[in-house]
Amino acid sequence: MKAITIEGQLRTETGKKATRQLRSQGQVPGVIYGGASEVSFSAPVLAFKPLVYTPEFQVAEIKVDGKTYRTILKDIQFNKVTDELNHIDFLELVEDKAIVATLPLKFVGTSAGVKAGGKLITKIKSLKVKTLPKYLKENIEVDLTGLELNGNIRVEDVKLDNYEILNSPRIPIASVVMTRQLKQEEAAAPAKGGAAKPAAKK
Repeated sequence: MKAITIEGQLRTETGKKATRQLRSQGQVPGVIYGGASEVSFSAPVLAFKPLVYTPEFQVAEIKVDGKTYRTILKDIQFNKVTDELNHIDFLELVEDKAIVATLPLKFVGTSAGVKAGGKLITKIKSLKVKTLPKYLKENIEVDLTGLELNGNIRVEDVKLDNYEILNSPRIPIASVVMTRQLKQEEAAAPAKGGAAKPAAKK
């Protein structure tokens, strides 16, 4: 699984004045929680970009005060006016402690319905799961091969070992719908297959 390293500095001062000063220096305040104790730190805004501005799921190894914390991104706050990164929260990965994470979906295989002329519609791009850190992976593969025309794959159809899926089981993940062209072809089919009219007598 992909991991990025962030070099941070321990924050000793908190409060609005201290955070404003950090931001004016191009730093973003952050917190690591979920471990033995919370860690308040800051790092340059550029260090967070590969983690924040990507749909990929990654682990962040944050180095603060001589220690390395293995974490996942948990929450981001942006400035409502400038859209700049304001604050960032991380969850420390503790070996025997289950965590909740949002993993992107990766669709594999070609749907039978698409081969028949249908159009694939994806409804959701990720699933919320509960698992131990050692089972975390970059994405969840969803095999589309058996998806027929006018069919659905739902959350309940995704089977994962060592994972508890927290989304509602009946939510559709992907479906194959009939295209306009296919509808027109089906509508025309009975006329084409009908009996030929007798030739008019001269």
